[in-house]
Amino acid sequence: MPEEVSKNADDSKKNLWSQILSDVQNNGNPKLPSCKQVLVLGDNECGKTTIVAKLQGVEDPKKGSGLEYAYIDVRDDYRDDQTRLSVWVLDGDPGHSDLLRFALNEETFQHTLVILTVTMTAPWSILEQLQHWASVLADHLDKLNLDVDLRQNRRQHIVKMWQEYVEPGDELDPASPMKRSSRTFGEGEDGMDDATSLPEGTLTNNLGLDIVVVVTKTDYIQTLEKEHDYRDEHLDFMQQWIRKFCLQYGAALFYTSAKEDKNCDLLYKYLTHRIYGFPFRTPALVVEKDAVFIPSGWDNMNKIRILYENLHTCKPDDYFRDIIVQPTTRKTINRETELIAEDEQTFLARQQQILFAGGNNLQIPRLGESPIRSSPLGKGTVRTSTQGSPKKLDSSKVVSSPGGEGVLANFFNSLLHKKTGSSPSNSLVNKSGGPESLTDKATMRSDAAAELDRLARGGKKPGASGPSSGVDFNASDC
Repeated sequence: MPEEVSKNADDSKKNLWSQILSDVQNNGNPKLPSCKQVLVLGDNECGKTTIVAKLQGVEDPKKGSGLEYAYIDVRDDYRDDQTRLSVWVLDGDPGHSDLLRFALNEETFQHTLVILTVTMTAPWSILEQLQHWASVLADHLDKLNLDVDLRQNRRQHIVKMWQEYVEPGDELDPASPMKRSSRTFGEGEDGMDDATSLPEGTLTNNLGLDIVVVVTKTDYIQTLEKEHDYRDEHLDFMQQWIRKFCLQYGAALFYTSAKEDKNCDLLYKYLTHRIYGFPFRTPALVVEKDAVFIPSGWDNMNKIRILYENLHTCKPDDYFRDIIVQPTTRKTINRETELIAEDEQTFLARQQQILFAGGNNLQIPRLGESPIRSSPLGKGTVRTSTQGSPKKLDSSKVVSSPGGEGVLANFFNSLLHKKTGSSPSNSLVNKSGGPESLTDKATMRSDAAAELDRLARGGKKPGASGPSSGVDFNASDC
């Protein structure tokens, strides 16, 4: 009998230790899951790659195409554990929307957080882009073969997360107005949350996905104010529309600036809080217009209506693009003038005409001009042997050459430079700068007369090499 009692005691101890080990294994500090992922959607040039690089801690982001894959190293110092958070970035081209099936499918649906990115450099298109990508996401989910119960459970989980939000610092204060309980929103008999008890405009489009809206490049607000006359009224009008959108989808809102490093670290902490349950102690931030942060579950229409007080020239329900107008481009675009190439044959024909015209001016004598002026050597110059250098016809003496053309050219050149009524003192100036003597002139005339006589005896008439000027020259005329 005592042996049976001791045996039962040993069995109970073994069962106790087995139960403790089982509880520790099931309810202890579990390892960080490796199946979690983030899907980033947005138009091109809205800062998707840059914001992912900031989350990774990379200074030099590299942009890909189509569907990019990256990962973020996540470490839990409390659990002394680390894992990788997968990140998918979809190209903004609508033609790549079909690639979503590789990132978001039936297996990854319940493990995915979605980031919708827009940029402050194009504020007039923010609302349209948010609605477009939310529609793309909803259409893709409808195409998936998701289990009905799974999707409904995910929707209820999003509602519960919204309802259980507590302002940081109010967790231990049961009297806090921010402390929410199931009795406040109602609870069905089956213990499930009643979504119909949600505040006005909240989770009207519940996709069953955790969503974060990120407005990038908020440092551009200063440029909007200086160059495009944006005022606080315009910024408040944009913010109230964005917050209404976030309210409909149960999304959090971040205004970030990678250039000035605003809210980038805060975004990382919030993502790890929503995905892995890390503690998060930062309250909503609505004071700085370029660093707004609104966590999921904090906002409601009453808080959004506070922005209405600053809307003086517009109404909250005005069409977004009527108030946030896309400015016209003030800088003129210097476009290069298009040059049309000339037809090759036309160009060559024109160049031929220019060459012929130049050749005629140099070689072909004009009507009424002495044929002696056209040199047989061409180019309007006569080569002489005086001091072994060529001299121009109009400015130098020409010594007779074997053909006699130089003598005649010199003679007619002297006639051209002879001035009527000139006195003997007005003598010609030679190339060296001194006056020519009368002896030189007489010699030149006699040489010309001798040459003319030679030509006459040889039967060659002066001017036979070219058109006649119609004037007869005799040696006696000189």
